[in-house]
Amino acid sequence: MQSYWIDGGTGALQLREVPKPVPAAGEILIRLKAAGLNRGEFILGHGLHKPGGVKPAGFEGSGEVVAVGPGVTEYKIGDAVMGRTTAGFAEFSTLALAETLRKPEALTWEEAAGASLTYWVAYDMVVTEGRIGPGDWVLVSAVSSGVGVASMQIAKALGAKVIGTSGSKTKLERLKSLGLDVGVAVRGPGFLSAVMDATGGAGVRLAINNVGASVFPELVASLAYRGAVGIVGYVDGSFNATIDLNAVHVKRLRVFGVSNKVRPLAERGETVAGFARDVLPLIARGVFKPPIDRVFDFTDLPAARAYMESDAQVGKIVVRMPA
Repeated sequence: MQSYWIDGGTGALQLREVPKPVPAAGEILIRLKAAGLNRGEFILGHGLHKPGGVKPAGFEGSGEVVAVGPGVTEYKIGDAVMGRTTAGFAEFSTLALAETLRKPEALTWEEAAGASLTYWVAYDMVVTEGRIGPGDWVLVSAVSSGVGVASMQIAKALGAKVIGTSGSKTKLERLKSLGLDVGVAVRGPGFLSAVMDATGGAGVRLAINNVGASVFPELVASLAYRGAVGIVGYVDGSFNATIDLNAVHVKRLRVFGVSNKVRPLAERGETVAGFARDVLPLIARGVFKPPIDRVFDFTDLPAARAYMESDAQVGKIVVRMPA
């Protein structure tokens, strides 16, 4: 089968011909229909790839079950599923049962691919760690990113109000049609006064860092009493930031990270189960859907990556597999 691999030292993509994988116990094998791009996979500083190592690329996708591992009874051949892949940019991939969900009929293959890992990360950020509820204010930096849009949609579905930052006024206007309450047209820091104006000086319950160290101090300053900063991305390439310890101390703040790099499968499965319980039914009923910005053909993955790196998208970029 054809499969894209990524070089952990250079980030270069390689299209290879490799054997079709065989599902182990607790796994299924799917013929992929679509796969979503995730910016973190292509930022070498995120540490998702070992320097110098080459590994299959692609973290999330959707497709049809073509084989099941020993003892697997939860799925059968022909089932439509979505989930975390071991090789999403390929014709076939294995999925662990703990990170597999049935595809709602209301979703296209492309939407299902985009509603997998990215939305699980956002759920972990907003619900599990962020503890957001009705009436809370949430600040999302780089809100037009895949995780940014997913976080906004989940927070809004829970009754929260969302402030988003972006360097593009056009993107912010598009996101307002999806529920964004307040858009702040700024790239990087410079949003604090707008946040305080929107919240009546109280600050936000949760600030999501999709950008990196350059905005971290201002995110902390934007927090309300018992607020929290969640860290998920470093598009600015900066990892070291100063922190106002007095603010953390006096306002009883929290700082947490959302990453699956070293997280055990059992814990990842808990997040998937929570998402399936709390959010997937809303998506299935059409309360909201993952906005797909653009779909590329499988052979155009390098172009899809270049488009992602141009920062032109709002929501998910997806590649469609060959028939």
